[in-house]
Amino acid sequence: MNIILVGRPGSGKGTQGKVLSEEYNIPIISTGDILRAAVREKTPLGLQAREYMDKGALVPDELVVEMVVTRLQEGDCRKGFILDGFPRNIGQAEALDRTLSTLDKGIDHVLNFEVEHKEIIKRLSGRRTCRKCGEAYHIIFNMPVNIGICDKCGGELYQRDDDKEETIEARLKVYEEHTAPLVEYYRQKELLKAINGIGGVDQIKEQIINVICGRNNNSKIEG
Repeated sequence: MNIILVGRPGSGKGTQGKVLSEEYNIPIISTGDILRAAVREKTPLGLQAREYMDKGALVPDELVVEMVVTRLQEGDCRKGFILDGFPRNIGQAEALDRTLSTLDKGIDHVLNFEVEHKEIIKRLSGRRTCRKCGEAYHIIFNMPVNIGICDKCGGELYQRDDDKEETIEARLKVYEEHTAPLVEYYRQKELLKAINGIGGVDQIKEQIINVICGRNNNSKIEG
């Protein structure tokens, strides 16, 4: 079973990707992890990517796709895979389709995590991180016992720059411009499944499994 996860930053697709990876015993794969590993291991593709990264340029879509497909041919992907954060645009999606077709592979499900803009802002801007140990908290969903102090080590909690509202708005703008068109792309291919991203982890997991198994495909869990 080959799955793609799409959705706004903070929609919960990363959390559910890990849950599904354990449920179906298939690996979850992100381009960030692949790029870092290829560069670290100095593979031929990693060396090519490093040239662009050292210049501060984006790694070309075709090269990113080639790295992803190389990863998908490893032994742990024989039963399937979950792609999180890839493809990021229509060009990458088209290149992925072309390459997978030559390998007699295809995508079975594209899960679109639907969460409203204002909820994304609330989720991401409320995150706080410990300066000492890196423990994560949230001012609404996971508060520390003492405000501003880490329960684990007593360190100071702070808001990372990428969790500030203006940064989140910028990330969401990039998503809407470049990644959101994938929703219509996969809808036309009849692969898209809408997932209501509001609810508990187990509740959303149950919804996803029902969708994958063809049960209540059009239903959504109300938050």
